[in-house]
Amino acid sequence: MTATSVQAFAASGTDLFAGTNAGVFLSASGVAWNARNNGLATDTYVYALAVLDTNIFAGTNGTGVFRSSNDGLNWAAVNTGLPSNCVVYALTVSATTLFAGTSTAGVFRSTDAGETWTAADSGLTSSWVHALALSGSDLFAGTNGGGVFRSTDNGISWIALNSGLTTMNIRTLAVSDTNLFAGTYDGGVFRSTNNGASWTAIGLLDYWVHTLTISDNYVFAGITADLY
Repeated sequence: MTATSVQAFAASGTDLFAGTNAGVFLSASGVAWNARNNGLATDTYVYALAVLDTNIFAGTNGTGVFRSSNDGLNWAAVNTGLPSNCVVYALTVSATTLFAGTSTAGVFRSTDAGETWTAADSGLTSSWVHALALSGSDLFAGTNGGGVFRSTDNGISWIALNSGLTTMNIRTLAVSDTNLFAGTYDGGVFRSTNNGASWTAIGLLDYWVHTLTISDNYVFAGITADLY
């Protein structure tokens, strides 16, 4: 792997994909990696990855969303309906619907495997969406400046759920059973046990939390040690 920054992972079958500052890499073991960038611009920064059926989607830094239907061997842009020069920070899948969180225009939704996109941001007060997560049939968006929002109608409308949060700058979201976790830029980790209705700080208050993941009864956080 030639990349120095890894932003996203996704699994498709037995293959593991990494989104990096040098495009997409594929590994069958996590030990050896091969670049999978045919169709991507040189040194495309990939912030997000998602899998829907046999398609893999990559969210990029200014070139929108790309799709591969052959295990990353070839990529093609699928940006109809997305703003030009769109930075896509987050991707998630709910049944057959693909959602993209962008840096300038909120959330977009596609029901045809990325062929076309429509805005899904009614009620969002921040257009910078850095994280998306599903809890049952509810969709959550973590934003920069607006905190956490929830949609109960597949992204058609959103409501803010920020009671107890001491910062509105959300970097990452994770779900475990009835627990929802939010990692922030400047306030550590918060947990909600009531579907986002209220939040409690649970640690790492002096850190930027860039990523969260759940394994069994453990929550793991990737952090930046110094605030700046």
